[in-house]
Parts: sequence; structure tokens; C-alpha cells
Amino acid sequence: MIPDGIGGWLRRRARTSADHPAIVFRGEGTSYRELADRVDRIADALAARGIRAGDRVAYLGNNHPSFVELLFASALLGAIFVPLNTRLAVRELAYMLGQSGSRLLVNTSPLEPEAAAAAAELGIPRIVVVENHPDDPVTIDAAVERFDALLAGAPDARARPEVVLDDPAMIIYTSGTTGRPKGAVLTHGNLTWNALNVLADYDVVSTDRALMVSPLFHVASLGMGCLPVLAKGATLLLEERFVPGDALRTIERERATSISGVPTTFQLMVEAPEWATADLSSLRLMTCGGSPVPARVREAYEARGLHFSGGYGMTESAPGVTMLPPQHSVSRAGSAGLAHFFTRFRIRGTEGVPARPGDPGEIEVRGPNVFAGYWDDDASTRDAFTDDGWLRTGDIGSVDEAGFLSISDRVKDMIISGGENIYSSEVELAIAAIPGVTGVAVIGVPHERWGEVPHAVVTLAAGATLDPEELVAQLSTRLARYKTPRTLEIVDELPRTASGKVQKHVLRERYRLYSQET
Repeated sequence: MIPDGIGGWLRRRARTSADHPAIVFRGEGTSYRELADRVDRIADALAARGIRAGDRVAYLGNNHPSFVELLFASALLGAIFVPLNTRLAVRELAYMLGQSGSRLLVNTSPLEPEAAAAAAELGIPRIVVVENHPDDPVTIDAAVERFDALLAGAPDARARPEVVLDDPAMIIYTSGTTGRPKGAVLTHGNLTWNALNVLADYDVVSTDRALMVSPLFHVASLGMGCLPVLAKGATLLLEERFVPGDALRTIERERATSISGVPTTFQLMVEAPEWATADLSSLRLMTCGGSPVPARVREAYEARGLHFSGGYGMTESAPGVTMLPPQHSVSRAGSAGLAHFFTRFRIRGTEGVPARPGDPGEIEVRGPNVFAGYWDDDASTRDAFTDDGWLRTGDIGSVDEAGFLSISDRVKDMIISGGENIYSSEVELAIAAIPGVTGVAVIGVPHERWGEVPHAVVTLAAGATLDPEELVAQLSTRLARYKTPRTLEIVDELPRTASGKVQKHVLRERYRLYSQET
């Protein structure tokens, strides 16, 4: 019997689209029948190794078919998939493995050093996907099990547990506002309803060929791109990493019909030498999230007859909340769009009363795609919801008479750099631990390429010194590289309120026109 959860999607698709390509990777296609068969065998092999319903199975690697296979195999078993950000430091990876209680880590061979170090701290067994990629030569311990051996040695089919939509399917870690990431638990139902939102609002069809260049460990890439494509029976053109020229060549060669990314993705494609001659005539949909598309980038694509569909979302909503239809990309430039088909949002003004159209307030969300809560964190889960069950986003926005949402501020003090979410408090805690630092504030400052990047403002003890290179070196083992400020200013004192809280709005205004180009 095919289960109700997402683990049953591929087998259902194999019944109606058996020979249709599900994934194309490095020029080789895998049909829905082949993918469903592989997932079944991987699930059986994992079960033979003791993975049961509720167990957590982690994955660390660049885009690769094994990501999709392990996700669906885990779902078939009722296990919980834990995708890990490949850009994190070993200490961050180890924390997530430990906090989630992961029983197994699967990693691709280019990430072998980081995976080995993180898993060793906790004694977690590993399985490695050996890519044999010429650009990523690595040494792999002979004692570590290989993914291809796992697949080849799969036992006979075993009975599957019953999996329902309310069961947890995935834990995706969000950057922590208090210095520690939180694991958002997304159920099979959350992922299913989010996929239905995408199918309803973006007109995905089975003949689509969706180019995926953004990392699948990001909830936007997974929830808005990969899963809806596979649910519909379309084809996922999977690139292991984003290289602008390669992406343009793939669009032309594979006749891609859609591509998703962050503003930096599309900017780098415009700046690539291949842009001028690339044939983009097959594209009909471009979705962009993370932050608004700069006008000059938007205009470059419009000159080629292409329009963006933007939107707003968050990990806790799997992730879609709103979408901006392409036909409004010019007239509503800067807007986050309308609520997704099965999702609602409201604006809560001062004193908890609903805001009038045009008035700012906190954005709150409700719908079947909204998450179940944070893993092993009841307090944060309670804080995430209003008394009547709406998700508090922590973002400030307003809605007009036609229902279009505009985002005006981030209550959670988040920096979005090249599509990556960075919470300043996490960076501040790491900097505060450096000897000689007496005070620190981290804010986002404008950057031509990445949208914004973190900038540190620091006070030091008498006689202490700190320069940008030393800062990077001090933080290299504590934070991912993209979170580390490359610039800092040493000041005599930080602007503070009477209670001692740093006035970040003062700093933001001070550095509002400060721009980094490198």
C-alpha cells in the first residue's frame, strides 16, 4: 500500500509517468520508475540498519540525486530528514546533529572532512556518496560505508509503517535569534500543502523542465522548486552548484522552462560573458525570493521578454506565504504579492488590533503549510504562535486594499546576504567571546552583489586591538564564512538606551549609505 505521506509520491508518479524523466543530473536522466525503485531499495537498506519511524537521518552535501533519494526513503520509513547547510562550520554542524538526535549522517564526498569531524564529535555513523568528481579529490576512510554499496546490498522489501500527513517529515534549522539555531519541524502535510500552493499559483505542468541551481538544503529551493516539480511529474534539472555561465548553457541545452533563485543568482547571470548570446526563449517562469530584485537586474531580464515572480516566506511556513504574479512584476515592483492559494496572512497592529490597509504591523500567518513547532523546544514553539493560533513572523509589513503585501522591516533583526539568512545576535555572541571585546553590534550594510553583508561595530578594552583579518581568523571555526563580518569599526561606545540596550536603528542610519563592493 502506498503511504499518505510524501514518501508515496514517487511510486504514485511511477504509475502514471513511469518513463518520464524525473531528474537530469550531469546530463543523465533518471525516470520516475527508476527513481521510485531506487528509493524503495534505499528505504529497505536503511530499515535493515535499524532506522525506524521517528528516527532522524541527516544529509550534508551539494545538490545531488542522493539528496532526493534519501529524503523520500526516509519519508517511506516515517523517519525524519535533516538537511544540513553545506556552508556551516563543523561546530555548527555538530550542534545540529546533536540537537536533532540524528542517528545517521549521509554526506557527499566533497564534504567528507566536515562531515567526518562533525559526526566524530557525537559518534554518529556515516554513509558517504562518492562522487568521483575531478574538482573534489578527497580521501575517504575505508571503514566508512559507501552509498552505492548500501543500494546494491539492499535486502528484500520490508513492510512499511503507516505514515500520515500529521507525522513529522523534516527538521530544517533556522538561524537563531538568541545565538542557537532552532529546528523547525515540517510535517508531511506542511510539505504537501505548500506544494499544492505552488501548483495552484504557478501553473506547473508535467512538461516543465525546472532548473535547480540553488541548494536543496534551503527550504525555498526544496519547498518551492523540487517538491512541487516531482509531485506534478515534471523534470528537475539538477545542478550541483551554481555557476552563472553553466546555468545559462543548461537553460539553452536542456530547454529549461523555469528557474528559481535569489537576486544574486540572477545578477551574476546577467554579468556572465555568456549572457549576451544565451538562448533563453524556453523560459516561461522565473521565481526569486530572499529580497526584492534590483531594478537594473529586473530590467535586464525584461529586455529579454522575461518577468520575475517574487514572494515572501519563511522556514516555518514550508516556506510560501505570498507570491507576486509575473504580470505584476513591474506595476507592483517591491511588493511581496498576494497570499498563496491555501494560506492566509494578517497584519496585527499596535495593541494587538488588526491594522487598517496601508498601516504597518506584524505579519501573522495561518494555513495547512504552517509548521508544527520547533524540535525539542516547547518554549520557542509557544512564543511562535498567537493565542488564536496564528504564526508570528517577526516581520513588519502592510497590506493594501487589493491584498498585496509590502515588507518594511525585520523585527528579528535578520540580515539577508545573497539569499542566506544571518541573525546578527548569533554573530554578536561569537564576536563577544573574542578576548578584549567589551561590546558589539552587527548590522547589515548595502553590498552591490550580495544585497547586504554583516558589518561589526565593536568596543574594546583598553590596550586591546582587533582588525578585520584577525576577526575573520578568530571566527573561522565558530561561524560559517558568509556570516563573518569582513569589515568592522572600533568605536569608543555604542549608542544605547537608558536600560543599556544597543540602539541598532541609530547604527543602521549611520551606515545606511555605507556600501561594500568586494
